This record gives sequence, structure tokens and C-alpha cells, in this order.
Amino acid sequence: MTTSETTQSLKRAPIVKKGDYYYVIHPITDGIPFITPALLKEISNNIIQELKKIEPLDRIVTMEAMGIPLATMASIALDIPFTIIRKRSYGLKDEHSVAQTTGYSQSKLYINGLQKGDRIAIVDDVLSTGGTLRAVLTTLTKIGVETKGVIIAIDKGTCAQDIATEFNIPIRCLTTIEVHNGILQITS
Repeated sequence: MTTSETTQSLKRAPIVKKGDYYYVIHPITDGIPFITPALLKEISNNIIQELKKIEPLDRIVTMEAMGIPLATMASIALDIPFTIIRKRSYGLKDEHSVAQTTGYSQSKLYINGLQKGDRIAIVDDVLSTGGTLRAVLTTLTKIGVETKGVIIAIDKGTCAQDIATEFNIPIRCLTTIEVHNGILQITS
């Protein structure tokens, strides 16, 4: 579902190498150099259309930090509250810890405010190695949350279908890119 603003911004995105991992620095995934209203509207409108296909939902869920603008726009448009899976613990009674491993780091995330039976959709900015998404979905499953779908703005990896199959949920990636030897290709 790549469209003009998204395509142009991806073509301008710098690529840096962190170890063996090529990191695409993009406004939607990193906020650098800035997120234009046109880009945010374009991607958010596409996410909103995808969310409408998987209603009814009790909540939109995103991971801190760059999924927040996308979830905010969707929450306002659809009048559905959203929950942020945070990078810090608050020590609340029903807090759930998520150990995540990405292509370039390891850390913990914390889920608060979700409970068994909640029907949710995850909205996030990027899918790379799938480490964060797998860890979050595993924990949500243990809680008893019903994940009805996942919508990703930019897919940088090849794991979306594997994760969709593994967790038996639809994953919709709006734009798919590949980076080979530091060169970005938009594949869908």
C-alpha cells in the first residue's frame, strides 16, 4: 500500500550499519528528521482503513515510542481507546513484563491495563526481526487478550508471515522494504 509520501520519504531515508544490521532512519520509525503532517496522515489513514476491517475492538495497542503517533491518530478517528506498552515498569498490580530481543538490542517492555478477554489490534511503526512483536504476542496470549490483528506501517524483515502463522492472527504491513548491502528497495 505504498503511496507517494511514504515512497518519497523512504527514498530519502539514510541507512546506517549497526554491527551486521542495516538500520533505516525514517520519520515514522525514528522521528528523524521530522514527521510531516502529510506523511502522518497518509500512513494513519491507511492504518485506520485496515483497523476498520478487524473491528469490533476494545482497544488499540502500540509499543513505545514511535507507534504512539499512529495509534493516537487511529484512536481519535475510530473513537477507540489505546494502550501503550511502555519501556519502564510502574509496578502496578497487574503489570506484565515482556523480554524483547531485536536486531540490535535487548530490553524489557511492560504491559498495563489489558486483561483477559480484551479484543485488541496492535498498531506499530516497524517490523524488522520480529523480536518485539513475538515477545508481546506471547505475553498477550498468556494474559488471555484476544489479538484480532496487527498493522505495521513499514515491514523491514521477512518474518510477518511466519509470525502471523505462529500466532494465527492477520498481520497487515502497509509498506515492505528490503535493505541489501546498504541499498533500500521498496518491494510493496
